[in-house]
Amino acid sequence: MKKPLFGVAVCAAALFMGCAAAQHGAANSAADAQQIIRAGTQASTAGSVDSFTGQVRVERLSSASDDINASTAYVTFEPGAHSAWHTHPRGQFLIVTAGVGLTQEWGKPVQEIRPGDVVRCPPNVKHWHGATPTSAMTHLAVTGSAEGKSVIWMEKVTDEQYGAAGAAAPQEPKAMTAEQALPAKQQAIPLIASFMAASDMPKLNAALNQGLDAGLAISEAKEILVQLYAYVGFPRSLNALGELLKVVEARKQRGIQDAPGREPSRAIPTGDELVAIGTANQTKISGAPVQGPLFDFAPVINRYLQAHLFGDIFERDNLDWQSRELATVGALAATPGVEPQLRSHMAASMRVGLTAGQLRQLTELLAARGDADAANRATEALTQVLSATKGKE
Repeated sequence: MKKPLFGVAVCAAALFMGCAAAQHGAANSAADAQQIIRAGTQASTAGSVDSFTGQVRVERLSSASDDINASTAYVTFEPGAHSAWHTHPRGQFLIVTAGVGLTQEWGKPVQEIRPGDVVRCPPNVKHWHGATPTSAMTHLAVTGSAEGKSVIWMEKVTDEQYGAAGAAAPQEPKAMTAEQALPAKQQAIPLIASFMAASDMPKLNAALNQGLDAGLAISEAKEILVQLYAYVGFPRSLNALGELLKVVEARKQRGIQDAPGREPSRAIPTGDELVAIGTANQTKISGAPVQGPLFDFAPVINRYLQAHLFGDIFERDNLDWQSRELATVGALAATPGVEPQLRSHMAASMRVGLTAGQLRQLTELLAARGDADAANRATEALTQVLSATKGKE
């Protein structure tokens, strides 16, 4: 979701622009030329423990300048993570790109924020923002600057304040609205994954057509089938990619021009840096560092998971993590004997921003269009995860 919303950020940044262009004249210097900061070239850092509570990742995109007096950054809050109280001398726009979050102005009720919501923080208004207790949240921040300062940090949000905010936040209704349901193209993803895992080519063919009809790009469909080799094996992945090729060619012959989509734009690191990023991704998705007797017995398998699956694959930014988890859950549901991993990925799906209602919708899709056994396994896994989550409250 990040890329389409960046246009909103550009418009927001324009509001912070001063009269620098008029002051500097129309000189054709390098500073006056358009610049492109390539995706993946900016380092991401952990949020300061002095300014944030919980796990927070900051991906700085651009700094304020004389011409555009605003900085931009993606900020990702893990479940339960949030900022301290603070103000912005020149104000700030927040554009939510993933998950579910909370924000609160001093002395006012907490408000829930979801993907596509734009929060305007006027100058010098004391507030905080972050994730809900049960869902991660990512937003794009566009922040003005005054005399080189963009934020004034204040006291931490207390556990009592955050707890009260989480309890007071609007609760998701039992019946989902159209906005809360899985988009049509995401509804096809668990079906594609399930039929791939079961090697059911006729049903896979139909599900691929359903996804492409709903707006799934060819590159997104390929990415789903490539990723799933890590869960159901290379032979099934290769066979499914061959089926996708047939589908795309057949649609071309019928005059259907599907969106090609895009290739990953972020540079993938190598070596120790790749392992570090993969380990961070694995920890974020799993909810805690992955360790235990199995990985002590065979540590190389965890290194492969960290470097390749959560590094090489999950760092590819042409498919969002929610879609990746929908695919993983669909494939595991269709695979007997992997119920522990299915439960783990049901929980991971909620960590990356999918709701319990959307996961129930997934089980209903499998029941209606897929395999009854797969639907039953998915339903049982979701029930157990929700029960365990409720027991910790």
